[in-house]
Amino acid sequence: MILIGFNLLLNHEFLEAEFFLNSALGHGLDSIDPSYAQGGPPPIGAKKANLDPLVRQIIEEFGYQEVGHRRAIIAATGGIPRPQLDLRAQSFANIFNQAFGFKLTTPFDPSEHINYFLASNLIPYVGLVGYVGTIPELKNSYFRRLVAGLLGVKAGLDAVLRALLYERANERVMPYDITVAEFTSRTVELKNRLAMCGIKDEGIIVPLSLGAENRTNSNILLANTDSLSHGDGTASGPRGTMTPPSL
Repeated sequence: MILIGFNLLLNHEFLEAEFFLNSALGHGLDSIDPSYAQGGPPPIGAKKANLDPLVRQIIEEFGYQEVGHRRAIIAATGGIPRPQLDLRAQSFANIFNQAFGFKLTTPFDPSEHINYFLASNLIPYVGLVGYVGTIPELKNSYFRRLVAGLLGVKAGLDAVLRALLYERANERVMPYDITVAEFTSRTVELKNRLAMCGIKDEGIIVPLSLGAENRTNSNILLANTDSLSHGDGTASGPRGTMTPPSL
């Protein structure tokens, strides 16, 4: 029987597929292969984002990779129906309002170029740390191989988005006049508060105490103290450090 946590991650795969496909192409899974939705309802409020040609190509690739993930998941597990996804701009605006602790002067619109990077950065982290934490609980070797394969691509996707944000770290997001780095820091704080299990996400610029070997302020690759992916399930250790088993 598939773990409940694994089922949640499969729902997350739908979120990524619909978000990236609709952002780049203006349509989602139903236009590519309706059977992949397995009878689930179409997302609410999904629309094409205002992206430059280079970024659109990157996001389109992400979207098609998620189609491949759906195929692999269905082959391995039988899959689950697509959940009702709410991709309306207001849903993202609510998240950013929570992150800052007040209502932004202008509602956040994830379809605009720089805003899109910030909104996208909310998504892969869930799958990345979720899969790392789920692997030890999976007893079926076939499922473990599937998750390992998904995890590798998820880590790459997260790194690309963080690199795009880092390149723009000091750029001010208008009309808020707040830097990209500050936006990412606020959303990171929100994610860690909601997770309630220590530090599982970090900003793109960090103090030396959180940088690689305490020597860098850049933080493009999300990792813990030992430069391993967060999500091992150990909330008590600093930054998700791993506790070795007793021999």
